Amino acid sequence: MTDDTQTDEFEEEVSRDEVANAPGEAADPQWLVDAKIPADLREKFEVYSYRSAATILAESHPEEFAELCQALRDFTITPTIIRTAGGNESEVPKVFSASLRPRGWDETIIRGDLLVELISRVQVGVDKKGKPRTEPRKRIIRREKYLDGHKVDYVKGRVAFDLEWNSKDQTFDRDLYAFSAFAQTGVIDVGVLVTRGGQEMTDYIRSLGQALTRQGEPEFTKSGTPRMVAAKYGASTTWMGKLLYRLNAGRNGACPVLVFGITPRCVSE
Repeated sequence: MTDDTQTDEFEEEVSRDEVANAPGEAADPQWLVDAKIPADLREKFEVYSYRSAATILAESHPEEFAELCQALRDFTITPTIIRTAGGNESEVPKVFSASLRPRGWDETIIRGDLLVELISRVQVGVDKKGKPRTEPRKRIIRREKYLDGHKVDYVKGRVAFDLEWNSKDQTFDRDLYAFSAFAQTGVIDVGVLVTRGGQEMTDYIRSLGQALTRQGEPEFTKSGTPRMVAAKYGASTTWMGKLLYRLNAGRNGACPVLVFGITPRCVSE
């Protein structure tokens, strides 16, 4: 066994330990999600809310909420997209872009310096009675590029939206940190993430059998055996179990986050 193989197996083993199959105590109760998210979307997607994200989005940003709901209703993918090598990473985002870009959901990067004022009272002598005499002094510290290059794929108003279909699961850390940075600086009030769903979607992908090349032909491994679709969607890629693990641990910081998991009911023949 090569070192690379051992490393891959080790990473897969560790990755399986970093999975949450359900939202934790940090998540909002299901009745709140049911009250704010339309029933047809709850039927089509897995839906979880953290830090009252569903309430904030629905009540404070009705226009953005309505547009996201419509984009989610319109969202469909095909078994061929799931099976095709490389196609999953380009075709899936295109579905959302076609709906959201014309409505003003723009890719946005945040940058900023941190300006810190230190205000002190400095003793400058004593008065006639011997008591300390002080004066205020101010010192300014500027930390350039305190925020530098955090990007969200879709931002409109005070709502951020991102999609992770089949990237390395560490991408979630980048997304949640970006949401947190946007929220802490007052740029957004809530973040929305869409990703591959949990066990139901995993089982469906396994049922699709052999993967396809970009030319639509059956794909094989270097040893000549059929490459199965499930091999493309491993334990260390972006899916709901990896996202809930991070949200349960509070990696979204103070940013409210609403998440939708893609299920087989998003797949159209």
